[in-house]
Amino acid sequence: MGRASQRKGRAGELELARLLRGYGYDVHPGQAVSYGATPDLVGLSGVHIECKRNERLNVPEAMAQAVRDADRFRDGAPAVFHRRNRSGWLVTMRLPDWMEMYQKVEKSST
Repeated sequence: MGRASQRKGRAGELELARLLRGYGYDVHPGQAVSYGATPDLVGLSGVHIECKRNERLNVPEAMAQAVRDADRFRDGAPAVFHRRNRSGWLVTMRLPDWMEMYQKVEKSST
């Protein structure tokens, strides 16, 4: 991975952390250029965040990385937070993980 790509990725992590803090969550980026030694972002309870800033994201590959890292760090359901230039952030999760989260929210609201 080139330096420009690393800088773009780090900028994406910092941007996403600021956005999530704006929603009231104490989210912080992991170590800069850790090569997978630390999670991209920490602090969103029950969710492993894989952050991607990419124009042509390979979603299955990114999700596979999120699953591997979530398993290794044991920090929650794997989720890929991603965005392209001049676009908003999107979140990709596996359906069973999303349903589990949704059902917890649904149960707590009844």
